Amino acid sequence: MAKINPGQYIREVRQEVAKVTWPTRKETMVTTAMVFVMVFLAAMFFLLVDMGLSRIVKFILGLGG
Repeated sequence: MAKINPGQYIREVRQEVAKVTWPTRKETMVTTAMVFVMVFLAAMFFLLVDMGLSRIVKFILGLGG
């Protein structure tokens, strides 16, 4: 295993971090809003599927009215 020079390691890390393209504030806000919208839509979808399956199971077992 090669020995790692801490100074060289830190320089390399800084070089790599400088290459990163960071998102703008607007991009971050839009992406965050989209995540919340998609989470809401997924929650509604699974709520409806759960309610539908629940009714089907109750109907099959004769527990529903």
